Amino acid sequence: MNIMDYYLWIVVFHVMAVMSWMAMLFYQPRLYVYHTEHKNKPDFVEVVKIQEYKMYKYIGLPAMWATVISGLWMLFLRPELLQGDIWMYAKILVVIVLMAYSFSLEYYRVQLEREDYSKSGNFFRAYNEVPTVLSLLIVGYVITKTFSFAFTFITLAIGTFVIYRVIKQVPKDIKK
Repeated sequence: MNIMDYYLWIVVFHVMAVMSWMAMLFYQPRLYVYHTEHKNKPDFVEVVKIQEYKMYKYIGLPAMWATVISGLWMLFLRPELLQGDIWMYAKILVVIVLMAYSFSLEYYRVQLEREDYSKSGNFFRAYNEVPTVLSLLIVGYVITKTFSFAFTFITLAIGTFVIYRVIKQVPKDIKK
């Protein structure tokens, strides 16, 4: 039996790793919203800090590396995926941006843990939309196996609009 016989199992592992990583990417900023908006409730914030730490360190970071390693392994086994249309290169570029986003969550987590932060709940609400936009690009490239400037531009434009609208929201405690 050769390694290619296991390729589909590597794909299964990759998809599960991506799902775990995305769960952290979607939920971690929401924890930061709770943290910043309830800073006057120290007991609550202490519980949220534990959740932030465990979500990032025990779920998100291992899942990110499992995603990257299994993805590289699949490319090693099927290098033809890097030939032809540039969709795979676009996907890899977006994954690199998503990794940078993931590392930025750790940066903010450490700031919040030290209570040395200046970002608002609205900022983290808007920041929470970034992985959605990036994952839409990745899924679009993978499913269609093509790169479309129109799809990329429209996705980024709609994502930017949504993020702008979220940032401009007036917090509930300020509304009249």
